[in-house]
Amino acid sequence: MGLKEGTRAARLAKVVGLVGLVGIGATGCSTDEVLRFGWPVAVTPQAEKMRELWTWSVVAALAVGVIVWGLILWSVAFHRKKSEELPRQVAYNLPLELVLIVVPTVIVAVLFYFTAVTQNYVTDKSEKPDVTVDVIAFQWNWEFRYPEFKTADGPVSTVGSSGEIPLLVVPSDKSIRFNLESTDVIHSFYVPEFHFKRDVFPLPKKNNQDSSFEITKIDREGSFVGRCAELCGTYHSVMNFEVRALKPALFDEYIGLRQKTNEKTGKPYTAAEALTEMDCGELCTPHAVTTKPFDTDRTVREASTGGGK
Repeated sequence: MGLKEGTRAARLAKVVGLVGLVGIGATGCSTDEVLRFGWPVAVTPQAEKMRELWTWSVVAALAVGVIVWGLILWSVAFHRKKSEELPRQVAYNLPLELVLIVVPTVIVAVLFYFTAVTQNYVTDKSEKPDVTVDVIAFQWNWEFRYPEFKTADGPVSTVGSSGEIPLLVVPSDKSIRFNLESTDVIHSFYVPEFHFKRDVFPLPKKNNQDSSFEITKIDREGSFVGRCAELCGTYHSVMNFEVRALKPALFDEYIGLRQKTNEKTGKPYTAAEALTEMDCGELCTPHAVTTKPFDTDRTVREASTGGGK
């Protein structure tokens, strides 16, 4: 009987393993995609730390799940009712109860430790970042100010409108601090590739709210969509922006243009005008490439769809 049960268990384990391999293979995902478990590719060291925490937390959860599922299947398969005889009872089994208390406690303690270490790393701030950006949220758009870079009209600033997605142009390979503020209701600053979001509160701040965060660098050039992740009113869904990461030299050129007066308009260069003047290919596209403005005129939308019918 023991040999037969062992053979059956081995056969069941092979079937489960085969089903798992087929399931992973059928997804068509690479190893990197599988280990990210749906998260976007990270573009900052902080984001990669959070991805690692997420990956190993899921792996640990799956390992515990497999053990639990295995015990359930083992009990179902090999401890079915076979006679009217009462099986051996294991109530008040001290070693078993100790295992059931100690193992979950260790799991929670280990998870807490790595979560705290990652959180401290992600929320850490340096005394003097390379670039500071003031992020001002309002219904239903964004303004990005660079307080260290002045023009005749004040700090270099980019403001979004209903017809134009605001571009948050920043340097790669430089530390950047974001100071967040809302002029009306609670919004939320969220860039998926940062693996991070933070609520944007109106003044005055309460309950020791931390209104700033810092990334040590964006590790590659590119364009990344940003969103408001807090339901903030009628047009919350259209409150997008774009992060445009340029090499430090290109960022310096961009800021230099933003501080100059455009001879054609007699005003400081806008973000779009400055990028148009620069020669850096797709990275200097003057308008957002990751998202586009939405028509916020509800009557026009209804007319274009036949009145909603």
